[in-house]
Amino acid sequence: MFLGIDLGTSGLKATLIDDRQQVLGTQSVALQVSRPQPGWSEQSPADWIAAAEAALGALARDHDLGRLAGIGLSGQMHGAVALDAAGEVLRPAILWNDGRAAAEAAELDALPGVRALSGNIVFAGFTAPKLLWMARHEPAVFARVACVLLPKDYLRLWLTGERVSDMSDASGTSWLDVGAREWSDRLLDASGMSRAQMPALVEGSAPSGRLRPALARQWGIRGPVVVAGGAGDNAATAIGAGTIAEGQGFVSLGTSGVVFAASDRFLPAPETAIHAFCHALPGRWHQMGVILSAAAALEWLAGVLGEPPARLTEGLGALKPPGSPLFLPYLSGERTPHNDPRARGLLAGITPGTDRDALTRAVLEGVAFALADSLTALRAAGARPEALLALGGGARSDYWLRVIAATLDLPVLVPAGGEHGAAHGAARLGMMAATGAGPAEICTAPPIAARILPDVALRPAFAEALARFRALYPASRG
Repeated sequence: MFLGIDLGTSGLKATLIDDRQQVLGTQSVALQVSRPQPGWSEQSPADWIAAAEAALGALARDHDLGRLAGIGLSGQMHGAVALDAAGEVLRPAILWNDGRAAAEAAELDALPGVRALSGNIVFAGFTAPKLLWMARHEPAVFARVACVLLPKDYLRLWLTGERVSDMSDASGTSWLDVGAREWSDRLLDASGMSRAQMPALVEGSAPSGRLRPALARQWGIRGPVVVAGGAGDNAATAIGAGTIAEGQGFVSLGTSGVVFAASDRFLPAPETAIHAFCHALPGRWHQMGVILSAAAALEWLAGVLGEPPARLTEGLGALKPPGSPLFLPYLSGERTPHNDPRARGLLAGITPGTDRDALTRAVLEGVAFALADSLTALRAAGARPEALLALGGGARSDYWLRVIAATLDLPVLVPAGGEHGAAHGAARLGMMAATGAGPAEICTAPPIAARILPDVALRPAFAEALARFRALYPASRG
């Protein structure tokens, strides 16, 4: 029996699987985000612990956890949990979608050698600029920082007492030499940090510690439990979906949007604004283009119109050629390809005839066009996905998947029902750490329920609309 815990931004999910990877039970607990100033995004780490206790307590009430052998962790990346020498949290965690450190990120990014070592642009949401911001704006807090943990690794500290991170999550800090898979003293020094303030590093499928006996007793666990290194949310999703080898990829329609490509090589191309990170398995890497608003854009429209997102998409009918209006989905800034935390959303071409369905199609198309920009950047960096597995809540919309297939001009694969997300991937990592089983045995791809091919007849219309979409951003700047 194995457990995966995924600490997301809007909630924590725990998934329990058996030795055959069949899901025995899941529990989810909602989380809230605090926005004390425009562009800021914070959470209290104590809320993460409370959510984990609630989820695991519920699983323990519904299932006998006595044979639990391994736990894997996944979570939102880039967040900064600052601890003092006693292990106490110094301030609320600054999250991945917080833009306050844009100036510090640009400063670090301009330093010679930073991109070459980290393999990535220093984005405003990454961890290193947050600490540089803290040094300048909260110097008394910064002076007491003895350790910085990523969000899921704070859960690990509670579970095991160990200060450890994994390669995939650490890749998004701007402190890791991603090619060498180790902390870089040069990158740390650039933001006033040292190796002594960093957690130990392990591979995602390797043991990182054991569950504390007090927690094991609390949940009725009889034997020792290995806690795996785990992974950042997208790498864990890839483990859950079996996306681990060259040529495999997925498109994720969660709060943010991701085009992910697995690789057997480290292929950095920071000038394209893609992420080149370690995968959750030894000797493997991945590339991904990230847009900050995917399902979040549809949820925004649903909130404006006062309808559930699913109701907006369910009556759209057959796929239509893109028309007017056009939508830029940069509601919270954008990463790939623009690296612009100050970018904002835009609806262009509204007419008296623009109705609810036209607005919905515009939002779905705008997100797909932004994902096409990510795919173009990935291809420029050497990625060659042959098809994309559709994941995330937005993938429940058949219309949206047809739009994405037409826009990206790639087959979109719809997995059969079941768990394929980050919590399931974390459970798989827990299984590998506890049993020593290898990726080929554990990280299998799901059966495919449908294969959505690009609509050849609409290819010219989508290509023309994508060109108009790409002209909007430079025209809207400032």
